[in-house]
Amino acid sequence: MSGGVDSAVAAARAVDAGHEVVGVHLALSRAGGTLRTGSRGCCTVEDALDARRVADLLGIPFYVWDFSERFRDDVIEDFISEYRAGRTPNPCLRCNEKIKFAALLERAIELGFDAVCTGHYASLVDGAGGLELHRASDSAKDQSYVLGVLNAEQLAHTYFPLGDTPSKALVRAEAAERGITVAQKPDSHDICFIPDGDTRGWLAEKVGTAVGDVVDRNGDVVGTHEGAHAFTVGQRRGLRLGVPAPDGKPRFVLEVRPVSNTVVVGPKEALAITEIAGERFSWAGAAPDASDFACEVQIRAHADPVPARAHVSDGGVRVVPDVPLDGVAPGQSAVIYVGTRVLGQFTIDTTVSAVPVDA
Repeated sequence: MSGGVDSAVAAARAVDAGHEVVGVHLALSRAGGTLRTGSRGCCTVEDALDARRVADLLGIPFYVWDFSERFRDDVIEDFISEYRAGRTPNPCLRCNEKIKFAALLERAIELGFDAVCTGHYASLVDGAGGLELHRASDSAKDQSYVLGVLNAEQLAHTYFPLGDTPSKALVRAEAAERGITVAQKPDSHDICFIPDGDTRGWLAEKVGTAVGDVVDRNGDVVGTHEGAHAFTVGQRRGLRLGVPAPDGKPRFVLEVRPVSNTVVVGPKEALAITEIAGERFSWAGAAPDASDFACEVQIRAHADPVPARAHVSDGGVRVVPDVPLDGVAPGQSAVIYVGTRVLGQFTIDTTVSAVPVDA
């Protein structure tokens, strides 16, 4: 129970369904003064109090479990190390993988519970090969992308009561009818452990700053920066380039090279990616029957899925989209869909630009 409206209604529906429900709030920070500011941040002091009030209303036991060390090691430190390596991670996806459906689920099963119930907007379907993860009915709120890391064993112990709800508005209305005080509470967004939204400043404090070169695709220096970690692929603003492009057009970050502390910039056209691949992959349920198949690929939580073809081998997964993807960065997660089903995911290691370097 995060303290938000979604987990509150999910808990209420689980009670209505006749399950023995225990509310658990995760304490993910040991900073006692961590406070919520509007829609920024989550798992704060206020959120814990909101969750407790909902549990009292529902008449269920309520506990706060301290997972701050696991969260620090598996999510925050991973986030920092990925940026140090020049990659762009997704901490929400990592939190689902390592905390909510690993650490939390492990403890729940040890205590004799059958499943972890959450307010995620996603659906579980009994398929021919076993339990399958599918998109939610409300496409605007669908959260299946950040759940793409779940495996078959985790899906077997998961419960998503909100998956078939047509809209978030209906969830808020139901909360209000039940007398739940967080019915109109704003959704949390941004990175929960950077509640002020200043990711660049936060990383500078954790990673440090070091002056480096900004170069074009030919290796010519066109500017300087104070730390490659502060840049992401596709970025346009804040480049402070001293040498204009020959064609006068804006330039974008195409690559971040942490070893040399170099940022590579170039034309927007070079951001078009015709192929992505990665070695670290997993399947959400049964693995695909074929090693080469048609699918859709989604590279961000709120991006549109793109028709593609996937090629699977012992060395990893390679995906060729029907139309180029825009601004893909190593470290992002590519989630593979077949229809509404989440087939699996992989971490992007390499990309191929539609524009050759010498073009």
